[in-house]
Amino acid sequence: MFCAVIVAAGSSRRAGFDKLAAHLDGAPVLRRSVDAFVAAGAAAVVVVCPESRWVETGLAAASFPVPVSRVDGGVERQDSVAAGLAALPAGTRMVAVHDGARPLITPEGIRACLDAAGETGAAACAHPVVDTLKRADAAGFSLPEKVSRDNLWGMETPQIFRLDMLQQAYDFVKAHALVVTDEVSAVEAMGVPTRLVSGGVNLKITLPGDLELAELIWKHRA
Repeated sequence: MFCAVIVAAGSSRRAGFDKLAAHLDGAPVLRRSVDAFVAAGAAAVVVVCPESRWVETGLAAASFPVPVSRVDGGVERQDSVAAGLAALPAGTRMVAVHDGARPLITPEGIRACLDAAGETGAAACAHPVVDTLKRADAAGFSLPEKVSRDNLWGMETPQIFRLDMLQQAYDFVKAHALVVTDEVSAVEAMGVPTRLVSGGVNLKITLPGDLELAELIWKHRA
């Protein structure tokens, strides 16, 4: 059984507004993320967010064809993910962890990542780096060093794993007092590599301009 944990516990301070409650073509950003996983065939979705956001985004009153529930987050992202994992229904075999601020993920992108995770146990959406990379000094001036972009990927979500593997990874992280920024880093701490999958346009809403760009992309798809 495939389920999803959508992480939406952050404060959105960089955006200057609640980006998860902001509307993307008529529906809250967070709702768009939930809808994508329901459409992709997730048997249940656990949203990690404050109750106020749960209500403000309309999820508290919404109805879905599968169970969609809420749990509180923790101090660090990894604490929030752990809370979401603990709330998954019995029988969950594969779990996707997704950033709720990535509303452009498509059901097709989710299923491509899930297929890869079914083969390897660990897969994540990502994109090959195409920009020229420069290293700067402390004052912000570029250094002449050439930074190769060969085999470099920018990480995205969802990141999908066998549930037992991800739980073991988070137990390892906790036992060794590690701080990780995503699930790939957690399983890598145990020496497990993750298959990277290109899942299409999947930007993260961080600044107001990102929401405007996401709106254009969304309407272009329609």
